[in-house]
Amino acid sequence: MTTSSAAAGVWTCPFCPLSCDHLGVRAGSGDEPLALQGGHCERASQALGQFASEARAASPEVDGRPATLDAALAAAAAMLSASRQPLFAGLGSDVAGTRALYPLACATGAIWDSAGGDALVQGLRALQDRGQFTTTLAEARTRADLIVFVGGLPTAVAPLIGTRLGIGDAQVPQRHVVVLGPSADDAATLAGWAGAGVTVESITLQGDLFDTMSLLCALVAQRPLAAAPAALRALAERLHAARYAVLVGAPPRLPAQGALIVESVHATVGHLNRKTRAAALWIGGGNGAATANQVFAWLSGLPVRSRAGPRGLEHEPLRFGATRLLADGAVDALLWVASFDAQSAPPATTLPLVVLGHPALAAQCRRPGAVFIPVGTPGICSAGHVFRTDGTVLMPLHAVRPDALPGVAEVAKRLLQALPARSAA
Repeated sequence: MTTSSAAAGVWTCPFCPLSCDHLGVRAGSGDEPLALQGGHCERASQALGQFASEARAASPEVDGRPATLDAALAAAAAMLSASRQPLFAGLGSDVAGTRALYPLACATGAIWDSAGGDALVQGLRALQDRGQFTTTLAEARTRADLIVFVGGLPTAVAPLIGTRLGIGDAQVPQRHVVVLGPSADDAATLAGWAGAGVTVESITLQGDLFDTMSLLCALVAQRPLAAAPAALRALAERLHAARYAVLVGAPPRLPAQGALIVESVHATVGHLNRKTRAAALWIGGGNGAATANQVFAWLSGLPVRSRAGPRGLEHEPLRFGATRLLADGAVDALLWVASFDAQSAPPATTLPLVVLGHPALAAQCRRPGAVFIPVGTPGICSAGHVFRTDGTVLMPLHAVRPDALPGVAEVAKRLLQALPARSAA
C-alpha cells in the first residue's frame, strides 16, 4: 500500500461545490480504487471510487472504434467546422480547460451552457434583476450566529455543509440553525448538529416555498400581517436580533421559477442589512459548473447561456438552455465536456457529438457520428484550479496520481489549431 502526497492534507476535492481541502486520498496499487482518508463524505468517496490507484490506458474513439488522438482531433475539428450552430455543454473542467474552450467557442460561434444550467441561471437572473448580498463559507463559519436553510438541508448537493459552516465549532459560542421546509431526512442531521453551543429548529412550509419566503420577507420588512404563523413571526424577530444571519439555499433543489425564491431571500437580506448584518449563501455549481460560469463571464463579460455569434456577444438565459436547444433542434452539433464525473454522460442525441470526458464515459458515447476523447481529471490526474460555490474563492487542485491523458486545455487548444482557417477566422 502506498499513500499519495494528497493524503498529507494538500488535496482539494473537485467533486462538490464546497471544494473541501481538509481531507486526503489513499492510493493503493493496481486497480484498487482511490479512497478518501481523514474523514467521511459519501459524494467524495463515490467519485474517488471511479479512479484506479494506478492509471489505466484509455484510447480515443471515432464512430465507436479506437483511434489515435490525432485522428480523433481531426474528426472532431471537422464536425465543429461543418456545424452552423454548435453547442458546448456540460463544461466540466477547471480554469485552464475553460479558458481554452472559450476561444474555441468563439471560433465556431458556439453557444455555451453548463450541466445543471437551469439551477445556475435561477441565481444569475435574480442577481441581474435585483442584485444580491452574499457571503463566503469562511465568513459564515466564523461569524454567523443564525443560519437559516431555505428549502431544506442541501446535503445531497454538499454533504459536508455543516462542517464547512462551522456548526458545532467553538468560533461562534452560540449558534442557532433553522431549516425552513425540512425534508424527511433532515431531522436526523439536525439532531446530530444539536449540542453544546448549537440549537436547532425546523419550520414547516406555509403553503409552498414561494409563499413561505414571501411571508417571511414581509415580516422581516415589518409589514402588518394579521394572520402570519407564529413560527415565522418568531423567525423574523430572531433574524432582526441576530448579529450576523446567513440564509443558505441550494439552487439545484429549488422548483421551477426558483429565481422568485432567490429574489425573496435577497430582499429579506436587504431589509435586515438596514439595521444589522445578514447575507445569502448559495450552494451549487459543482463538477466545474461554477468554474465555467466564472471563467466565461471573466473572458466575455457574459455568463453561461451566451455565445459569440454573427451579431457579436449574446446572452439568452432561457432560449440558450442546452436542454431546450436540443429539444427544439436549434443546434446541429454538441461538444460535451465532463472531466470530473463518470456519471455525467451527454444527453441522448443523434447530432454529431464530440465528448471530452472521463474515460468511463466511453461506452455511453460509442456510436456512429461521435468522437470520444478521454481527458484527465483535475485534482486526480493533474493540478489545476476551480471556483468554489461562494464564487470569490479560487481553490488549487493537486494531482493524486498523474497519468498520460491530455487535459481539456490541451485538447481544446489543439482543436482550435485543427479548425480550417476559414472557420477560425
